[in-house]
Amino acid sequence: MSSDHPAADHPAAQVLPAATADVSTDEQRLRELGYTQELARSLSGFSNFAVSFSIVSILSGCLTLYGYGMTTGGPALITWGWPLVGAMTLCVGLAMAEICSSYPTAGGLYFWAAKLAGRNAPAFSWITGWCNFLGGVAVTASVDYGAATFTNALLDLRFGYAASPVHTVEIFAVILLLHGLLNSFGVRLVAVLNTVSVWWHLVGVLLIVGALAVLPHHHSSAGFVFGRFVNETGFHNPFYVALLGLLLAQYTLTGYDASAHMTEETRDAARSGPRGIVNSIAISLVAGWILLLGLTFAIRYYDPEVNTPTQVPPAQIFLDALGASGAELLLIIVIGAQFFCGMASVTANSRMVYAFSRDGALPGAKLWHRIDPRTQTPNNAIWLGTGGAFLLGLPALWNSTAFAAVTSVSVIGLYLAYVIPVYLRLRLGDGFERGPWHLGRWSRPIGIVAVGWTALITVLFMLPTKYPITVGNFNYTAVAIAVVLGFSGIWWLASARHWFTGPRIQDAATSQEQP
Repeated sequence: MSSDHPAADHPAAQVLPAATADVSTDEQRLRELGYTQELARSLSGFSNFAVSFSIVSILSGCLTLYGYGMTTGGPALITWGWPLVGAMTLCVGLAMAEICSSYPTAGGLYFWAAKLAGRNAPAFSWITGWCNFLGGVAVTASVDYGAATFTNALLDLRFGYAASPVHTVEIFAVILLLHGLLNSFGVRLVAVLNTVSVWWHLVGVLLIVGALAVLPHHHSSAGFVFGRFVNETGFHNPFYVALLGLLLAQYTLTGYDASAHMTEETRDAARSGPRGIVNSIAISLVAGWILLLGLTFAIRYYDPEVNTPTQVPPAQIFLDALGASGAELLLIIVIGAQFFCGMASVTANSRMVYAFSRDGALPGAKLWHRIDPRTQTPNNAIWLGTGGAFLLGLPALWNSTAFAAVTSVSVIGLYLAYVIPVYLRLRLGDGFERGPWHLGRWSRPIGIVAVGWTALITVLFMLPTKYPITVGNFNYTAVAIAVVLGFSGIWWLASARHWFTGPRIQDAATSQEQP
């Protein structure tokens, strides 16, 4: 297959003149795709992987939704649902990685959609970008709110700071503020912290599983861990309840598109970006299953009718197994991992906002596209993402299922953005120009599985999670998605379809956007 990369069939996608001799291969490829280098290209392949691995964050996703999983299928669904969802997620990631290799830009998913769509490229690009924006903000909200719940549990154990919705939201706001500030200091600091994050997660899992395996005097039986099914939803159909329980694994295995959004800051981006996507999923899949098994075997007793004092089931498992001091130590490990995860989420989402605004697709685009001249980071985009995340987490003050709803929004928003380019790549067939990292003959079957799986979970995670349905447990996932995508749809029909032509390119010499 030819190594040339023809432009997509819309006015903005034309190839710029070849780069000069003093421009790196990465910058030359970026110019061919229509952009000049503005962000600092200082990340290694490992640093690129570290961002995605930190956002996937098994110590965040697995533990923050563990209580949800225990009521929607219980130990059996947690244990067997993880490898099932992991295999399907790996298909999605592989399909995305192949496209990332061909188009390594910060815009990532929405840029891919524009390149692959042919006809109606601006419309596909528009909806993909808005899904990505929604999912990215929701991931930040869910990760940092999860960190706030665990922090509140620790403060309750140590200082008696009661675990309540009001206190949790206060901590949530502080964590978002810290993440915004850290990201504003520059990508080099973020890269260092994400490298620390990788080892914190891996060593943290080993410490938690090791402590829970060795120290407690009691462990649950294999029959309980692999076979106990629990249904506390109010629904009577066990198959439906089991499907709901898949959210725990699917939410955790989300956010690996960060490697694509960081490609304009990564060296050897056409290979490093795809590897970052795939490796973050594969390593998380193995380590996450070990973590879930270790946690479930450590359950001393299980009574779904008893509410834990900390309101955080994993914290109660730590407390029952290891006592107060041991529980506090493990909680510090978990909170640290969640903090790293939220920080990486803000990083990736800000790059997506920056790129989408660079192409004029967000209200106030010029504001969000500004780069701080000192740090070369999109600071305004960082604060837009953190502010949006805070608003999305506020319903937790009055809705008991708000956290599950926010996680559902993040999964649906991101996976729709993931799969639209994959579908377009399938539709394009042999017309797709591969990058240096590709799937060969496995491209089509893996892409079909990815599209089918995403269609299933998109419907599934908008369905009710509790019965009878009340104001206090209403799953507002569909409402949040409808508001954001409804706004973007109305804006498209009323205005944007007349001027949005997809990703804009820049003149390599002047760095000014072409009309």
